[in-house]
Amino acid sequence: MNIHEYQAKSLLKKYGVAVPRGGVAFTPAEALDVAKALVLDLKEPVWVVKAQIHAGGRGKGGGVKVVKSMEGVESEAKRMLGMTLITHQTGPQGQKVQRIYVEEGCDIKRELYLSLLVDRATSRVTIMASTEGGMEIEEVAAKTPEKILKVAIDPVMGLQPYHARDIAFGLGLKDKQVGKCVNFLMAMYKAFTDLDCSIVEINPLVVTGKDDVIALDAKMNFDDNALFRHKDVEEMRDESEEDPAEVEANKHSLNYVRLDGNIGCMVNGAGLAMATMDIIKLYGGMPANFLDVGGGANKERVTAAFKIIMSDPSVQGILVNIFGGIMKCDIIAEGIIAAAKEVSLRVPLVVRLEGTNVALGKKILAESGLPILSADNLADAAEKIVSAVKKKAA
Repeated sequence: MNIHEYQAKSLLKKYGVAVPRGGVAFTPAEALDVAKALVLDLKEPVWVVKAQIHAGGRGKGGGVKVVKSMEGVESEAKRMLGMTLITHQTGPQGQKVQRIYVEEGCDIKRELYLSLLVDRATSRVTIMASTEGGMEIEEVAAKTPEKILKVAIDPVMGLQPYHARDIAFGLGLKDKQVGKCVNFLMAMYKAFTDLDCSIVEINPLVVTGKDDVIALDAKMNFDDNALFRHKDVEEMRDESEEDPAEVEANKHSLNYVRLDGNIGCMVNGAGLAMATMDIIKLYGGMPANFLDVGGGANKERVTAAFKIIMSDPSVQGILVNIFGGIMKCDIIAEGIIAAAKEVSLRVPLVVRLEGTNVALGKKILAESGLPILSADNLADAAEKIVSAVKKKAA
């Protein structure tokens, strides 16, 4: 689960991570109220108005502006709220801005990069840092990988002060900057572990003219499977930033991700789903989604999964690939038929069933009266759905 920058900063601040003062606003009037509250402690007022969407690259798209007057705050708030912000992460369709963050300006002396993430290669929480703050870390890795520092944290020991000092020295920090960086990183690590994060990214991490070390931007992602332990974090979810189909899938405990292809997939088991997507591509097709209904799905969940696939207008064919272990093939068949009748099936449908009650499942499909193509194996299923989609398109 992702959250907005202002939400990430509020969580990090509770753990002692240094962040600039600021406040969220949903209207231009609220933005002015935040700016007025901040100006009390500012000798030379400077504010930063930031669009809040779940995507990076906001500055390049016009979603981050520095202003030096109340009129500037109001003007930028009116411009940003309701705009469709397009960045390299939103895609060409962009994302509508429904809230902004008004923050005090900062005297930036240096920009750095700092993050904590779960490294699958080592199965450990890992610190990543770089002197190239403000840049996409992928770009740094591609062009100047030697500028990326990595430290894997032993899960028994946890993050130790010497780890943090190594990072501070590696970033070229000096004198009291080092101590502040150590405190910053220790607090950041505690937030990461306590809240079951999958990533905490500070980009840029800035050193100010007063040698303070501050999170100028913050991104936090969380492990969905651990959200039951953090109801306060779960309440921060902004469903308007998510694909409506993925939101609906989550309500039915389905694992669904929309892709760019035209062949919908419904499979039980993540590994089998990946294999199904691969073989569709092998036979010249493109999967429209990843959808794992899980091992213990019932008729209602299968029906919901089928309806979610059909809600995607780009879907021109559907491949159902089920291995009945815990899940019985007859239950799958009943769910497919119920959903197909409810949504008025308008595209080719290929079903491959194997496992528990497979004969009964195939019998139910055959007697349904629906134009369902049965497949003997996965390769046969992929070949049939790709062929049917191409034939329909022609």
